[in-house]
Amino acid sequence: MSINELIREDQSIPAHVAIIMDGNNRWAKKKHLPSIAGHTAGASAVRKTVEAAARSGVKVLTLFAFSSENWRRPQVEVDGLMNLFMRSLKKESKRLAEHSIRLVVIGDKTAFSDSLQAQIALVEKQTEHNDGMVLAVAANYGGRWDIAQAAKRVATKAVKGELSLEDITEESLGEYTCLAGLPELDLVIRTSGEERVSNFLLWQLAYAEFIFLPVLWPDFDGEHFNEALAIYGHRQRRYGGR
Repeated sequence: MSINELIREDQSIPAHVAIIMDGNNRWAKKKHLPSIAGHTAGASAVRKTVEAAARSGVKVLTLFAFSSENWRRPQVEVDGLMNLFMRSLKKESKRLAEHSIRLVVIGDKTAFSDSLQAQIALVEKQTEHNDGMVLAVAANYGGRWDIAQAAKRVATKAVKGELSLEDITEESLGEYTCLAGLPELDLVIRTSGEERVSNFLLWQLAYAEFIFLPVLWPDFDGEHFNEALAIYGHRQRRYGGR
């Protein structure tokens, strides 16, 4: 996609927002609760944020739910997160349908249990024709992995003679990344006050705006989301120009 295509007439509302949902563990620790309590509270924040994003006119909301590095956490926490993911998929599928939201899960899903993979596929299938906002959930996802798997797919086509070296461009490589076909990423929000990208959407965030908010993720709600949109609305995006 060219720079001119990136620049839309109305930039007051971002077409594509991504959120690094940070602070669940610190929220639980402050309340002297186990870590899974923070993640459970974070699931409630997800629901509020999805509703706020859909109301605002955002076309795509991408949430960083579980990184490829999160497997290093204590096993009890990982197990709790997997169980929470399964429950959320079952519980929220009807709500997604009611609001015509399409779910896509990006990342290396092969690491998940067969039952979780099946549930993901089921909800994706149930919502695939919904024509409202797209909710992309990044699970077992890493930005470097995304670029590597795209390069591998391109290389495979090249080896088979389906692509020449001249065909391999930024645009063609981008077509094999996880969010290909969706609007370019406009805005990245990170909660908890941390200011880093943590291997998230490294390819896609090239021209994205960043907003870092001090609120812990379980306390994040529609008001905070709208605050971020208001900040974004006052940004001037130049895409390398003046």
